[in-house]
Amino acid sequence: MYSLKPDDKGALVSMAQLALRRAGIYIGKNDGVFGSHMLHAVRQFQRINSLCADGIIGSKTWNRLEKYIRGCFRYTLRRGDTYWILANKYGTSVRSIMLANPDINENFLRTGQVIDIPFGFSVVPTGIEYSSYLVSLVTQGLKKRYPFIETGVCGRSVMGRDIHCLKIGTGKREVFFSAAHHANEWITTPVLLKFAEEYAFAYSRRGEICGYSAEELYEDISLYIVPLVNPDGVDLVTGAVNRGTYFDSAKEIADNFRYIPFPEGWKANIEGTDLNLNYPEGWEKAKEIKASQGYTSPAPKNHVGDSPLSAPESRAIYDFTKSHDFRLIIAYHTQGAVIYGGNENDSMTEILCEASGYTVGIIPEESSFAGYRDWFTAQYNRPGYTVEAGRGVTPLDLSQFPCIYSDNKKLLAAAMNCVSKTE
Repeated sequence: MYSLKPDDKGALVSMAQLALRRAGIYIGKNDGVFGSHMLHAVRQFQRINSLCADGIIGSKTWNRLEKYIRGCFRYTLRRGDTYWILANKYGTSVRSIMLANPDINENFLRTGQVIDIPFGFSVVPTGIEYSSYLVSLVTQGLKKRYPFIETGVCGRSVMGRDIHCLKIGTGKREVFFSAAHHANEWITTPVLLKFAEEYAFAYSRRGEICGYSAEELYEDISLYIVPLVNPDGVDLVTGAVNRGTYFDSAKEIADNFRYIPFPEGWKANIEGTDLNLNYPEGWEKAKEIKASQGYTSPAPKNHVGDSPLSAPESRAIYDFTKSHDFRLIIAYHTQGAVIYGGNENDSMTEILCEASGYTVGIIPEESSFAGYRDWFTAQYNRPGYTVEAGRGVTPLDLSQFPCIYSDNKKLLAAAMNCVSKTE
């Protein structure tokens, strides 16, 4: 379990600040810095929860904070409780409580019965840096709030972190969206998680998402999402990994590439393999090209690995893909606001560009080998797209998220609808 103390920085501090804010205690900045305002809030939270008010966030404090990240909590019914009373008490709705407890009849509640109560706020945060810990809790929260979402683990990283996957829908046509092959492109992770949340909400209300019937999409499409392909690398970039053997090893690798900022310039997995250069299609050519550029050993980016699929993260996505029948894949990266993988005369590409406002990208010769999309389209001869979200220098600033999400929410919904309409 992670431990936080005053003067710590990074994504885990941001997550704790978010939890304390959602608990109604912290009113300072969500800046990822454990300062005096946060220390006061932590001690207050600890006192309220009958914990030692030492100002250090250890396992016991995390256990109490986690429900504010998951967005729901377990509640034991008392005499006289009704969903209406509980909804008003905890700032949520009767419908939300009913949805989170599909096997419980609200007209026959029993004292001592345990239910899940969602809070009134959205689960997926969009204004803080991400970590593998945050993704784990958000995934749990989405499952609790929308039990029809299926969740699982499709593999594990070098450091043993889960690579989470979600499934929404029951259709025969399978679609796959993934994000954060590259560590410093983690802003794409909340894009997919937020889309999952809004899609699930729309389906639960028999509503629409971007003008498309959520119910029809749900019945036509089985949507699979892996929001964080590279958990260790993202943790390194956002400061969730900032000490220990793996950090020291990554820092040693980075010291050989002083022109790449550390850790913000890190794209690879924690061992220095660029996951989007570790797939079988064109791997030897990619190795030749990157070697000519000076990348012959583990590096913050552009090292193709010892062999195709040598990294456990790329192997996990490869195996996951092989175990399904995906009609379409979209792999998220940053930046450029372009879509690679189609052409201007391709109808689906036109639809995705129109939906997002992005343009068709021309893949540079040196970048057209050993990527996930390269392998998928060669292996299956089906539509596969690399979407480069946003503009600017990676890692993109979170201030861009609202615009990025607005564009790509429409793109993702349009992509699902395209597959839904195919014979």
